Amino acid sequence: MSNLFFYGTLRYRPLLELVLCEAGVSLDMVPAELPEHQVYGVQDQPFPMIMPAPGQSANGVLVRGLSTDQIERLNFYEGGFDYDLRPMTLRVSGGQTIEALVYFPREGTWTPGDIWNLEGWAQEWGELTLHAAAEVMAFYGRLTPVEIAANFRPIRIRAAARIAAAARAPDPDHDLTRDVVVEKHNRGYLNHFAMDDMVLRHRRYDGTMSDSLSRAGLMTGQASVILPYDPRRDQVLIVEQFRAPVYMIGDPAPWMWEAVAGMIDPGETPEQAALRELREEAHLEARALEPAGKAYSSSGSSTEFVHLFVALADIIKETSAGGLACEGEDIRSRILSFDALMALVDAQEIKDLPLLSLANWLARHRARLRG
Repeated sequence: MSNLFFYGTLRYRPLLELVLCEAGVSLDMVPAELPEHQVYGVQDQPFPMIMPAPGQSANGVLVRGLSTDQIERLNFYEGGFDYDLRPMTLRVSGGQTIEALVYFPREGTWTPGDIWNLEGWAQEWGELTLHAAAEVMAFYGRLTPVEIAANFRPIRIRAAARIAAAARAPDPDHDLTRDVVVEKHNRGYLNHFAMDDMVLRHRRYDGTMSDSLSRAGLMTGQASVILPYDPRRDQVLIVEQFRAPVYMIGDPAPWMWEAVAGMIDPGETPEQAALRELREEAHLEARALEPAGKAYSSSGSSTEFVHLFVALADIIKETSAGGLACEGEDIRSRILSFDALMALVDAQEIKDLPLLSLANWLARHRARLRG
């Protein structure tokens, strides 16, 4: 059967075309409804589910005559959400009935929330979903839906980071439509982080275009980095945890003393993420957050954009049980006087660049904060 009924996000035409990898594709689409069913939002997720609902009717679109390749691409995308096709009887205009396949969630996978509507979803989640789906579909035929699903959270974090990056101030001296030419773009790797590589040319300062350059970037998201400071006691709190990349490069001390830090989730502000990470990693509640800068952490190799904060808090006790076990975190904290922190800075014993930046910011603003 090549007839499919879409009741949820695939009714959003830009998403459907992206999944099918056919922009502007001609499809045989007609309005339809599935009797005795209703569409609900999934709790804590940006997509809907369909369930039996006596006396209700789920509205959607019937797409007829889909090819085998199109259905396989749809199955790959929907399979990551644990959705499978079931044959159902639909009602179309004039009261006629027609058989079609419908994506249903596997029993017990998701918890229904409120009644879902496409317009509200598109306004809140449409752009992010398009970015996330582009990354997902780049791995069609290379990864399984299960492997994709294991990385949904970092995929969405990266999608939100792309939206935030696009909203930053443009470069008044360059026109990206003319001054950068992408010859090849490959999404090479997908996991907790991703790796993209490009062959591109860019405008040189003498006005000519550069030769083709092969470059790769670690694709990550936005992060909040926070140094807790107690003005009354004149002390800070730092955290220590094992860092796999430091171990991978051969550093003999991969347990790193750092500022509190964490990725910013979709729909979360940098400030909200900062407060959440303080609770999770340091068991602290902040009275106030002092913005201390925002920047790319390593612009030659990574897309990570960090928001730096000094958090004013009562720092009384340390912990050896910080972080979330479900995220593999094992974090302990340490209280230092301000002078002890700066002694570490001057001795060049701090290897974490955000902590180093925050310590120097605090040194410039400490008198004001204590006052």
